[in-house]
Amino acid sequence: MRLDQRVAIVTGGSSGIGREVCLDFARSGALVVVADIQEAPKQGIYHEQDTTTTTVQEVENVGGRALFVQTDVASEKDVERLVAAAVEEFGGLDIVVNNAGIYIPGDSQDLSTHDWDRVVGVDFRSVFLLTKYSVPHLKRSQAGRIINIGSVHSFRGGAGPAYAPVKAAVVNLTRDSATELAGHGVTVNAICPGYIETAIQDYLTPEQIAGARDRTPLPRLGLPSDIAHACTFLASDHAEWITGIALPVDGGWLAPIM
Repeated sequence: MRLDQRVAIVTGGSSGIGREVCLDFARSGALVVVADIQEAPKQGIYHEQDTTTTTVQEVENVGGRALFVQTDVASEKDVERLVAAAVEEFGGLDIVVNNAGIYIPGDSQDLSTHDWDRVVGVDFRSVFLLTKYSVPHLKRSQAGRIINIGSVHSFRGGAGPAYAPVKAAVVNLTRDSATELAGHGVTVNAICPGYIETAIQDYLTPEQIAGARDRTPLPRLGLPSDIAHACTFLASDHAEWITGIALPVDGGWLAPIM
């Protein structure tokens, strides 16, 4: 599955899932724009403890080309600037991966309105903004792709009053965008990860992580590469007739409840 010379923006690309998506795309021949609030990778308590090099450095180590653009994905001005930088550097835009996300624990009584707004901004408003500013360029591409990262919580509650509702909205926006853009040959799909071993899991306890492992039918937790491989498939020509889907990549986590 080759992506030779296709230009891809990946939000949240400095760490975790986004970092591995950037690397998998680069190995497949894509030119990668890494968008994140900071270039340095996050280091987690349980996962990604030893990650020190930047994503751009790692892309170059595998023989690829990459550009880092510091971006607050909830800021319209930043997102507009991000798309402009990608097009100026690489001459166009073919693939967008809306991966950036945060999780702030808390129920309806604990979570502040400010924190609720921040989760909505980073996890959902950003998807609309990057879609909005990317679409004119994707329509000109011969292989326009939008891939949105949802969650298993897109299909159920239990992750708080911001995260689960927002991830459900990402799936519905995916379907709406797929309908809007199908006539232009642009596909829009979502991937819904289960537990993935990244620094975003730092809010959990070891007991909660063990519980997630126990309830995952396949005998391990997910890796960033599991999501990256799915992204590369959906970005490739092999998936040119797939649009509007929400693909769980979760080790079977949803199977007993859906």
